[in-house]
Amino acid sequence: MSTDALAQEHTILIVDDTPTNLQVLFDLLSEQNYRVAIAKNGETALQRLQSSQPNLILLDIMMPGIDGFETCRQIKVNPATRDIPIIFMTALSDAVDKVKGLSLGAVDYITKPIQHEEVLARIRVHLQLRNAICVMEKQTNELNQALESLKQAQMHLVQGEKMSALGQLVAGIAHEINNPVNFIHGNLTHIKEYVQDLLEFVQLYQKHYPDPVDEIRVCAEDLDLEFLQIDLVKMLGSMQMGSDRIRQLVLSLRNFSRLDEADLKSVSIQDGLESTLLILQHRLKAKPNFPTIQVIKDYGQLPEVECYSSQLNQVFMNLLSNAIDALEELGESNNSSPTITIRTSINSADWVTISIADNGVGIPESICSKLFEPFFTTKSIGKGTGLGLSISHRIVAEKHGGKIDCYSTLGQGTEFVVQVPVRQSVA
Repeated sequence: MSTDALAQEHTILIVDDTPTNLQVLFDLLSEQNYRVAIAKNGETALQRLQSSQPNLILLDIMMPGIDGFETCRQIKVNPATRDIPIIFMTALSDAVDKVKGLSLGAVDYITKPIQHEEVLARIRVHLQLRNAICVMEKQTNELNQALESLKQAQMHLVQGEKMSALGQLVAGIAHEINNPVNFIHGNLTHIKEYVQDLLEFVQLYQKHYPDPVDEIRVCAEDLDLEFLQIDLVKMLGSMQMGSDRIRQLVLSLRNFSRLDEADLKSVSIQDGLESTLLILQHRLKAKPNFPTIQVIKDYGQLPEVECYSSQLNQVFMNLLSNAIDALEELGESNNSSPTITIRTSINSADWVTISIADNGVGIPESICSKLFEPFFTTKSIGKGTGLGLSISHRIVAEKHGGKIDCYSTLGQGTEFVVQVPVRQSVA
């Protein structure tokens, strides 16, 4: 950039209580095409800085009222003006005063009587230096933004791959378990019939031959035949319940992963919630030092919602897992009735609301706004990645055009509210 072009783009504020000095500097800088502003004391200079910011300040030290040092100090403590370069003007040659000025944030000194070429050279150097710093700050900000975008893209890519792999794993396990479980479940019906027939046959034999030979009597006593007849029926009932439970779990795994439903599809939100709860059932049960977590369900009458169901199920998994973590963190001594409340409803604008609330430790208001930032977590090291809520926000807001909000009171609990439209708009 040429000297004239550099000058035309910059304003210089001269602060001096001597009219002669003001006039000399004004004429000198104006001839070089600088825009020039003047102030006769520190108070006036500070007032002018409120309305406009010069690119450089020439500041006299010895002035009535507040001197140059105090004026410099007040300029540097103000975030709006602290980056403006200040060059002190003084007739003093004491090194202590120079050190004091530089420690306050000044960039240079000019001694009086002023040498014109020296003044112009110093001004030119510091304006060019300031321009270079501004360019570097701009480039640094752009690089930081690019790095943040790259981190976001990487996070989404990694999480997408992880969820895809998890979905395939879950679907594969569910498929492999499903076949033998169906075989067992189907044959249990026949086994119950066969066992019942055998028991009836034994009872019929006992009826007509009440006095068996010694060998049969001894064997019956060893087998505890009477107990066996009663307990066998109970065991078959338990096996039936167990196979039903496994079949429900397999169905929930398949429903949760929905690997074959990567596109938009109308599904039941409440089925997704129920599947997620079933998968998390082991975390809801009582532990040696912690009671059972009660789940209160207040489901409204909802239509099927058009969504990416496996991704929305992932949101439910994150929110419910966080609620369980919050309850466990509070501990039994502080909460004898840990509870999660799930509510669903629909408003007149055809938006579905899903609320998941707990009566756990709560979250300080000061960090509620940070919860959806990537890698931010309130959990201790090793217990949280800081990605769950960030990814949940992305799924709800970006993929479904919805909203997710957090409401919390420290020591009383936390509520996450997810809102999504019933129908996705077609771009």
